[in-house]
Amino acid sequence: MQRHVIAMLLALILCGFASKTRAELKLATFEVDATPPVGTTLAYDPAIGVQTPLSCRGVVLTGAGQPIVLCAVDWIGIGTGGQIVFKESFAKAAATIPQRVVVHTLHQHDAPRCDFAVEELLRDHGLENSGFDDAFGRDVVHRASIAIRHAIKQARPVTHLGLGIGIVQEVASNRRILGEDGKVKFTRWTATRDPELRAFPVGTIDPQLKMVSFWNGDEPLVALSYYACHPQSYYRTGMSNPDFPGLARNARQSESHFPHIHFNGAGGNIGAGKWNDGSKENRQVLADKVAAGMKQAWEATEKSPLKASDVAWSFEPVSLPVAAHLDESALLKTVQNKEATPTDRWFAAKHLIWLRRCNQQETIDISCLSLNDCRLLHLPGELFVEYQLAAQKLRPELFVAMAAYGDYSPGYIGTEIAYSQGGYETSARASRVAPSVEGVLMDAVSKLLGAP
Repeated sequence: MQRHVIAMLLALILCGFASKTRAELKLATFEVDATPPVGTTLAYDPAIGVQTPLSCRGVVLTGAGQPIVLCAVDWIGIGTGGQIVFKESFAKAAATIPQRVVVHTLHQHDAPRCDFAVEELLRDHGLENSGFDDAFGRDVVHRASIAIRHAIKQARPVTHLGLGIGIVQEVASNRRILGEDGKVKFTRWTATRDPELRAFPVGTIDPQLKMVSFWNGDEPLVALSYYACHPQSYYRTGMSNPDFPGLARNARQSESHFPHIHFNGAGGNIGAGKWNDGSKENRQVLADKVAAGMKQAWEATEKSPLKASDVAWSFEPVSLPVAAHLDESALLKTVQNKEATPTDRWFAAKHLIWLRRCNQQETIDISCLSLNDCRLLHLPGELFVEYQLAAQKLRPELFVAMAAYGDYSPGYIGTEIAYSQGGYETSARASRVAPSVEGVLMDAVSKLLGAP
């Protein structure tokens, strides 16, 4: 009799524990303005106004181990020092560790860049705020951290996961057009005025827009979308704006009345050039097409129950092979040269920080969020679309989505063969990694996906 009573008590305790575990999975969303003040520096020009505000937005998932933070920012890129400050601040705000925080950008060009380590190096050599307004960047981090703390207090229970796929029509095209010799003959930029270049075939792209949504019963809490394409329609206007992916995201959020967060996939060699001659009216045309893909993915969404035990986080720290063209003494000489332009000094400092980081064997985390049969991969740099397609091929039975443009320091990351094909993306100007980077990254991706 006593054993029976004890067994019943244990069963009740375990049942209560299981119920508590199921109830612990919660989600919070946050968003703050990330628009730089007029007079500060955008990626290429001083900011003279605001066309459409920029945002820093994301989610915090709690209850499945230490909290997980996913963040997307309407900036061109956040490099070494920026990544450290963002991740450490967000981790502290969410009571987690930096390894469970990812910060990605959408890579808009009428938007700021960020690397606090570069600013610190230049400040030591008598140059401040040449490529980025340090105080503004830190203020965004501060306000976003406060928003995370407030959001967690209002986190909502998560009961279901939604997965959907839409096809984006006539937006993406491959930028690299090869000649008969297998080398890059033409580059089809994101705005291409030459009709002959626009007439070339679309080339290798990923037309799918993938959407992941979290639900509390029948109530959607947030939608995350993933699509690989450079986001420029036209730029260098001095007017801050999130370009066509941001407009599409904003439109869907306004229509659906719940938060929408967009991540740029592996779009390093992908742009809208086949469909975009750079005319200003094309921005809205492209935005409408991406929004249509988002709507299609939403309408195709299939829900499944989601428990804390269905959620897992994993990461692989990797040391990326540094490009041979980076020369520390030459870069340092430019940084120290007060006769050089501030832009040249800023980029030299940026490259120097990355080179020293690689030489010290510092790592970048490649991470994966597992949600039932969904895998969300987080990678650095301006990654070629082949990485995204290869990841999907490794586990075709799973719903695999990828966010690139994490740590911006490596610049473009091509496939190994791409470095022998020439072209802008794998040039010394654009890429700061060696061709062997493909093996390093794909090995990490394979491990995270549990591929055979």
